[in-house]
Amino acid sequence: MKKLSGKIAWVTGAGTGIGKAAALSLSESGAMVVLSGRRTEKLEDVASEIRNRGGSSSVIPLDVTNVEMVESCSRKILEDFKTIDILVNSAGMNVPERYWANQSKEGWQKVIRANLDGIFNTVHSVMPTMRAQSDGLIINVSSWAGVYHTKLTGAAYNASKSGVIALTETINMEEGVNGIRACAICPGEVATPILDTRPIPPSEEERARMLQLDDMASTIKYVSELPKNACVNQIIISPTWNRMYVGGFEK
Repeated sequence: MKKLSGKIAWVTGAGTGIGKAAALSLSESGAMVVLSGRRTEKLEDVASEIRNRGGSSSVIPLDVTNVEMVESCSRKILEDFKTIDILVNSAGMNVPERYWANQSKEGWQKVIRANLDGIFNTVHSVMPTMRAQSDGLIINVSSWAGVYHTKLTGAAYNASKSGVIALTETINMEEGVNGIRACAICPGEVATPILDTRPIPPSEEERARMLQLDDMASTIKYVSELPKNACVNQIIISPTWNRMYVGGFEK
C-alpha cells in the first residue's frame, strides 16, 4: 500500500510550479489531492495528468486572499471527503517593482495578501477539522529569503516569507498538543515561472543550476510520508550552485 493511501491533501497554487509538483507527488504516494488555484484551466491540466498516472484529484478554483472563497472551499472538501489530512500552501507571488525606489503600496499589499494572509486564511479554515481528528499536517512554502534576507527579492517578499516561518512555528507551539504539525519549507532559487517576474529574469543556463521541481516534490513528499509523531519544523534547501553565495546578480 502507498504511504498516503486514504489521505486527503489540499494543495494551493496547484496549477503551476511547486504546487503542481507537490500535487503530483502526493498523488503518486496515494493521496486524493484537491487542487486549488486561480486558473481553472491550469488546474484541469494537472488533474488530467494525475488521472493519466492512475491517481485521483478534485478541482476547486480559489483565490487564497478571498476569505469567503477559502471558507467555501474548505467546506466543499469536507462535504465531499469528510476530512482534510494534509494542507500544502504553495500559492504565492512577487512583483517586478519590489525595491524601495519603485515599490508601490498596491504592490506591497498584493504580495503580503497572497504570500502571508493567504496562508493564514487556509490554515485557519482547516484548524477545527484537524483538531477534531487529533491529526493533521500543514506544509507552508516559505523561502530562503524568509531566513536570509536578500536584496534580490525585495521588501514585501522578504517580509511575507519571514512571516510564513513565524506563523508556521506558532502552529507547532500551540497545536502540537492537538496532533497538528507544521513545516516551513524554505527553498533557495527554484526554476519556476515566478522567476519571470524578476526585474532581470535568469537565463536558461542559470535556471538549470537551480533547484528543480522534482527536488521540491521529493522534499514535500518526504515530510508528508513521515509518521504523525514526527514534526519537521523547518527545511532550508538550496541549489548546490547557490547564487545567494556566489553573488554578483542582485540588480
